[in-house]
Amino acid sequence: MALGRRRLLISFASAGGLALAGCAQREPAPPKPAMIRFDPPPGTHNVDARSLGTVTVTEGTLRSVEWIDETGRPLPGAPARDHRTWTSAEPLGYGHTYTVKAVAHGETGDVTATTTSATVRPQQLVDISLRSANLVEMAESDTYGVGFVLVAHFDAPVDRAAAERHLKVTTQPAVTGAWYWLDDQNAHWRPEHYYAPGTRITIAAELFGRALGEGRYGLRDQQVSVIIGPAHVAIADDDTKQIEVFDNGNLVRTMPTSMGMGGTTVVGGRVLSFWTRPGIYTVLDRKDPVIMDSASYGLPTNSGLGYLTSINHAVRISHDGIFVHELAESMWAQGNTNVSHGCLNISPNDAAWFYDFIIPGDVVEVRNTGGDPLDIWQNGDWSIPWSDWLRGGAHT
Repeated sequence: MALGRRRLLISFASAGGLALAGCAQREPAPPKPAMIRFDPPPGTHNVDARSLGTVTVTEGTLRSVEWIDETGRPLPGAPARDHRTWTSAEPLGYGHTYTVKAVAHGETGDVTATTTSATVRPQQLVDISLRSANLVEMAESDTYGVGFVLVAHFDAPVDRAAAERHLKVTTQPAVTGAWYWLDDQNAHWRPEHYYAPGTRITIAAELFGRALGEGRYGLRDQQVSVIIGPAHVAIADDDTKQIEVFDNGNLVRTMPTSMGMGGTTVVGGRVLSFWTRPGIYTVLDRKDPVIMDSASYGLPTNSGLGYLTSINHAVRISHDGIFVHELAESMWAQGNTNVSHGCLNISPNDAAWFYDFIIPGDVVEVRNTGGDPLDIWQNGDWSIPWSDWLRGGAHT
């Protein structure tokens, strides 16, 4: 009986011990200090100029951030609403060395952290000019004809593939287009077929901070949108010696013309052609009047074939001086005989009408003439077959 009582007491004691252990208090967790993280990370060099500076805090909130460049200029920025992050209001830019100090508050009080970083320093900055085929920079919401060609001109040679990756062309409605590189500074963009009237074309050159080869970087980003106007297409046929002008597919005027007389001459070892080259031209610009000087393309004014004269209602369609223009003196030949040096002569009445009708980017197709086909450097982008055009890309 005594043994049984002893066991019962031991049993109660054990139960009491368990109960006491279950009521014991755990040690409180130690306070956590605020942790500060920088991006770019401390000591980083050649940081992307497009990057933003950021400070992030865990286990606390930011009290202050000082992000200072080598000149003492503070980089503008602002904290998020919860004060757990800070982000610069502008990219870090080129060639800067930054010193950063951040103060955060956590359970242990204030914590201070510092860092330094440096951004990429280009050997050369390259700018881009966004132009139409007339080599004039485009302005927002300019209107062009259905043969519009986009020209990207870099002011220094670039790596074509690197540059093309950051040239974004979008159209509404969507069309498929492609770049064609003439050289390391000039690229043209067009679709396979003429645009539909009303198409909006947007080019975004996102080049700031982008490596363009051999230590060169893009100077800035640019974007511009233009609109395609009505479908104006003029077809000049040497078989009929007529120019038929179409407005949205409807024939609106037929104009007798006299084109290039044909043949060549050699001046100073250079071969000059008097053909109106066959191909698809676009309207570049127009002038009223324009001074035409044969010496500008190598034919002396005082030579037997030279000239220096003022011409009214002149519409330029090539970079080497081919115009559609009035010439009353050749009206006898218009519609039957080619007598010009390469231009398309038309009557004063027809020239005044055509001058008022067209806009840059409108199409002038020249058919059935002699001489070499129109070259791209002369404004012959649309004369290049689409399969050949695609081969002219950077092949990124």
